[in-house]
Amino acid sequence: MLGYLINQYPAASQTFIRREIAAIESAGVPVRRYAVRGWSGTLVDPDDQAEHERTARILDVGDIAMLHATLATVLARPLAFSRALATAWRLGGRSRRGRLVNFAYLWEACVLRRWCARDGIDHLHAHFGTNSAAVALLCRQLGGPRYSFTVHGPEEFDDPHGLSLADKVDGAAFAVAISEHGRSQLMRWTPETDWPKLRVVRCGVDTAFLAAPPSAPPRDRRPLLLNIGRLVEQKGQMTLVAAAAKLRDAGRDFELAIVGDGELRAALTARIAAIGLGDRVQLLGWRSGAEIRELLLRSRALVLPSFAEGLPVVLMEALALRRPAITTWIAGTPELVRDGESGWLVPTGDVDALAAAMGRALDADAATLARMGEAGHRAVAANHDAATEARKLLAAFEDAWT
Repeated sequence: MLGYLINQYPAASQTFIRREIAAIESAGVPVRRYAVRGWSGTLVDPDDQAEHERTARILDVGDIAMLHATLATVLARPLAFSRALATAWRLGGRSRRGRLVNFAYLWEACVLRRWCARDGIDHLHAHFGTNSAAVALLCRQLGGPRYSFTVHGPEEFDDPHGLSLADKVDGAAFAVAISEHGRSQLMRWTPETDWPKLRVVRCGVDTAFLAAPPSAPPRDRRPLLLNIGRLVEQKGQMTLVAAAAKLRDAGRDFELAIVGDGELRAALTARIAAIGLGDRVQLLGWRSGAEIRELLLRSRALVLPSFAEGLPVVLMEALALRRPAITTWIAGTPELVRDGESGWLVPTGDVDALAAAMGRALDADAATLARMGEAGHRAVAANHDAATEARKLLAAFEDAWT
């Protein structure tokens, strides 16, 4: 039996994990879902709501049950607990969050080990190289199943030493990066002897996107540019609003819709009002998968002016639906978006370049948009089919089981 561990699951920004699990189960391998905690936001997508019901959350057991699991582990497995405690001490000494938080990961690992034994888990796969990978490592040291984990970035590469990335790879059966760029960053922070453990398995989209027929943006509505993502500094929405103001000042007619939510919402709302963009820019909050798909089909292009990324799944969704993307030349994005072919790549933080690319998307004729859309669709079909990528991951699991 295969188990999946995620720090927060399900969440509005984690459709790629849901698709991956669904593709693995479609291949005949059942998956038990575990999360450290639930998501604090509202789940608007029915598929996410269904995943919530399927997921066991460690922190939901409460402090007393967690203490009981920890004491039971100390009594039943004193040597294993001592080794895991020493590991938590070492990891905590490097971590910005300190040793106390890493001791909490050990208590969580005690609960998880019991669940894995109860459920017959042979292999545990964690998403993200942060706390979920730490809990998986400690669970293994307590006598739990073999583990692997997927690193997305950029958080893991911002603080590889503080997150003890090399220790997590060392303890794992294998580690996954979602792009060649991500694998290169793992190679930076792990010994050469562990490089054979590093694999590339890309995030994917499903047939709802790949099988969609070609369609052009509607001509009877205001031209729409679309941004989708968490409202946080690294996603660059402040530069997007500044670029939109430049387009407005140049007399361009357009609508900009921003889908998502987060800590930057209040500041974005204030900025939009201060520069008089309320008639052009909408903050839509989170939307369901079906609503996002309709917005993409209405749009002329997706705009992601991020400062830091792994490789955003929403880029794959847009290109699969034959919509070009405007994004920044960072991390794994040039592996998917080709400048002038399936979209436009701009320097990070360059408002003038971003506004110019948005203007080119507004100016592009139907034939240009169709040509770029087909190029993007081909790239996603070749490298980001969820079923194909799930088979790669299953092959890695099978290698670990033999």
